[in-house]
This record gives sequence, C-alpha cells and structure tokens, in this order.
Amino acid sequence: MKDPEALLADIKRRLDRTWADHITGTPAWPHHFSLGSDSKSVLEAGWQDTYHPLRRRWVDWARTQPVTLRTEPKRVYSTTQDIPASITVATIDAAAHIVGEGWPTRLRRATDRLAVLQVRHPDLDNTPRILRATDGYTDTEFELLLTAAHWFTHNDATGLTPRQVPIPGIHAKWLNNSRSLILNLTGLDSLGLLPEHPPRIHFTYLDPDHRAAGGRVHDSATVGDHFTPAYQPHVVVISENKDTAIHFPPLTGGIAVEGDGFGGKTAAAFPWLTHALRLYYWGDIDAHGYEILNGWRADGVPVTSMLMDRATYDTYEPYGTNTDKRNQPLGPTDPKPLPHLTREERAVYELIVSDRHTRHRRVEQERIPLHIAQQSVT
Repeated sequence: MKDPEALLADIKRRLDRTWADHITGTPAWPHHFSLGSDSKSVLEAGWQDTYHPLRRRWVDWARTQPVTLRTEPKRVYSTTQDIPASITVATIDAAAHIVGEGWPTRLRRATDRLAVLQVRHPDLDNTPRILRATDGYTDTEFELLLTAAHWFTHNDATGLTPRQVPIPGIHAKWLNNSRSLILNLTGLDSLGLLPEHPPRIHFTYLDPDHRAAGGRVHDSATVGDHFTPAYQPHVVVISENKDTAIHFPPLTGGIAVEGDGFGGKTAAAFPWLTHALRLYYWGDIDAHGYEILNGWRADGVPVTSMLMDRATYDTYEPYGTNTDKRNQPLGPTDPKPLPHLTREERAVYELIVSDRHTRHRRVEQERIPLHIAQQSVT
C-alpha cells in the first residue's frame, strides 16, 4: 500500500503531464489513483507496525484534502478491516491545491492566457504547446509574444535581420528563441528573416618557425568559405577555455582551437582540423567537461582527451572547486549515458558525480600548468 507521500508524487506527475491538455479541452480529471493491494498474509505480518498506522494516516489525510477515499473490506486475522484502496481527485483545481508549489497560480495564469489566445488566435491548432512553452513567461513576455505575432501577421520582414525588426521591446536573441512560437501563432511557414551568420572557429597558430617568420598568430575560419590554414597541422588541441587556447605554448605543427560549447558540428566542417594526425580535446574535469567531450565525438570530431584522466584529477584535485562557472554549488547527480566516453573517462565522470564523492567535483583546466599540457602532446 502506498503512503500519502507516494500518492502526492503521483498526483504531481499527472498534473504536470496533463494540465495544458486538460484546460484546452482534453479531460484528464477526475482521476482515480490506486493505492496498491496487499495479500492477507502480508497485511497480517505487518498489521501492527505498518498497515494499521498507515490506515489511520490515510483516513486523517483524506479528511484534510479535497479527495475521496475508497476502502475495501479485507480479512485480517479474524476481523474484517476497511483497507484504503484508492483516492479520487475530482478536478484539476483540487489536484493543484493538493500539490501546492505554486500550481494554483500557474493554472489561473494559464486559464487567463487561454482566454486571450482564443480571442486573438481562434484558429490556433496547438494551444497546449503554446501554453506549455510560455508557462515560465512573465505577463510582459507573454504580451510581447502576442505583439510579435501580430506584427509578423501584418508586416513583411523579408530581408531583415532579427536586430532590424521594428518591434519595441524585442531584441534579436529573444526573437531567435521565439521563432517557432511566432510561426505557430501566425500560421506562417517562415518569418522571412535573414539567416544567422555562418558559424566559425577561432584558433591560434602554435608552430614556432611559422611565428618566428612573421606569420599571423591568431586566425578564424567560417563554415562554407574556401579556407586553408597557414600550414596543415600535425597536432590540434581543442581547448574548452579560450584563454588556454590563446596562450598555449609553442608546439611544432600545432594549432590550438577555442572550444565552442557542447558540440563540434562547426569544427567537423573543416577537414584540415578533423584529419590532423593528433587531435586532442582538453576540458575541465567536471560533469560538463565530459558531457562536452562526448558531444564533440558525437558530432564527428574524433578527439582524444588530454589531462582528463584519473591521474590528472588526483594530482590537481586539491586545487579544485565545488562551484560551477556561475558560482553555483556542485552536488551529486545521476550520470548521463554519454556513450562516446572511453571506459577510463567514464570512471572519472562517475566518480565526480557520485553521491559518495567527498572531494572536489570540478578541476578547472586553468589549474594545470600550460607546460604540463605542452608536454602531454609532445
């Protein structure tokens, strides 16, 4: 038999899964939640210590909540007892009241926004999606979305960049992030905006002879351009940290590439980079570092990790930290699949995210001297 805490989690999951569909016309409430069923022998074995107190808890809990408790008569020893069997939550508002955590306010806000959408966009196909996507919006942000949809419905933005769209209060990043919602509201196939500029990589030439001859030190390459680096690198080091890439020590035939987030699709577009004889990725020894490493490989960049092994962690862990780049505390977390990690990399990753780990969960790559990095690739 479940306890009230387990039922509360069930109600919360169903509420989270169904609220947008329910308030837009696909009923998900009332709902009957089973409390489970135990055999006579199990009931008798735990009656005094478990089931009798739990039965009282259910009766007391149901009296204080907007629910209906259904019991079933069951034989326990030589008596018949009314055993809690299910709980019925009649309405979504009752579910929101039971769960709390701001749910009543969220539902009221969503209901108000549904009314606005039905007036301004009566032919909208996927209202639940809009409500879910804007659930975290402030009222100002929601109104801004509707304003943008109205503008694109009545104006032609062909040839404009996101920055050039003349809607007060809108900036390019918000518009880029909101495109799919605006398309859904307007029914347009495209907003007509110019595409974002093609992605590029930034890198530093490390070869001492090239630099001594007056060759340029820093360079960039744009996807789609015909580009050949000053020399075909024998060694490429992709560094998670920009400063580490820029200041990497001299390296014969080497190029240091500035990393770019959680994937390598941009770098994968340059054969001179992916075909280097030795191709390394160097990131922080933390959960994100291994997730980024996995992402580079998933995107087709066949990197070998450097200075992300257990020996490096043990050596530099005393200089580590338990906060992330935003100075938020790092705690244990469930390890992600990350299928592109090696067994050794996986072992360190699981170590630093484990709830049993008591040492630092993050060692920034800047904590490792650059001459050590240089030695590791020569």
